[in-house]
Amino acid sequence: MIKTNSQLSHYLDHIKDETLLAIDTEFRRIDSYYPELCLIQIATKDKLECIDVLSLDNLEPLFEKLYGNKVKWVVHSARQDIEALYYLSRRIPSKIFDTQIAASFLNYPLQVSYQSLTKSIQNVLLEKKFTRFDWKKRPLPADVLQYALDDVKYLKPIYRKLSSELIKFKKLEWAEEEFKFLLKKETYAPNLKQIIKKTKGISKISSKHFDKAINLILWRESIAMKKNKPRKWIISDEKLIDYAAGIDKLTSDKLQEFENFSSIERKDFKYKDIIKIKKPLSKNELIKKNELKEQINALSIEHNLPTELICTSKNLVNLIRSNDLVILNSSWRSKIFKI
Repeated sequence: MIKTNSQLSHYLDHIKDETLLAIDTEFRRIDSYYPELCLIQIATKDKLECIDVLSLDNLEPLFEKLYGNKVKWVVHSARQDIEALYYLSRRIPSKIFDTQIAASFLNYPLQVSYQSLTKSIQNVLLEKKFTRFDWKKRPLPADVLQYALDDVKYLKPIYRKLSSELIKFKKLEWAEEEFKFLLKKETYAPNLKQIIKKTKGISKISSKHFDKAINLILWRESIAMKKNKPRKWIISDEKLIDYAAGIDKLTSDKLQEFENFSSIERKDFKYKDIIKIKKPLSKNELIKKNELKEQINALSIEHNLPTELICTSKNLVNLIRSNDLVILNSSWRSKIFKI
């Protein structure tokens, strides 16, 4: 494991000509708002290595390599890994190949696990016994370190197999279009609509108290970001809803913070874009939804694709209500829908 700047320099010299890197990370997000990167695992053509992020005081040479224009990352379900690296590097990879996304175009389950792919493609059964390990602990036990290395060990062979199959079935470009979502900085910004939707009790609060609840959620998010603490450590969902409904009151210091936020900072959170409570589908909308589902099911069979990859249930409802085909207008979807 690389723990010093000199070791890192030697390693980077060894891989300076490598353009295909299999990458995984281990991070902690128990007591912080942002992920705390602890370990980066990299597989090249002849070497497996772990980089101890917590022991190094200068990661810039590593970032220059990882984010080079010629470097492609091979990753699996990479959104959280890219996010953890992004908050340290403030950069996004130039090119990636996500094996989870790629596999979905070959009719594997939509969110197929790395372990399932290693079993089906490499005939290797990996255990997940250290899923909840505290990656800030040092020193790392040998079996924990091996567990981390196994998460990148098989990525390149899986990549070669999936790439070959995608080319064979003329779906490589389709998969590459889906990868692009992971290469957008906005992907890693807090999703305020989802945060609001997942706030326990928000769907049951009265319209009279709804605006205040939204303001409280946005304020809590702002404080959590500034203090780098989990949002529920600032105020629990239950307490927040009670404050919004007037059942309980904020302490004087928090009330002052909230009032200042409501009058000054709220504009930074694009308040007007926040969710609207949606009505149930009408009879005509249900008929249209069923017609589209039948069409999607037929296309799923014809092209050997999971139905949710073609169009999620959520997007299906949005499509019906807006009558806007933008959801299906990406190149590969437009081809199978013949738009």
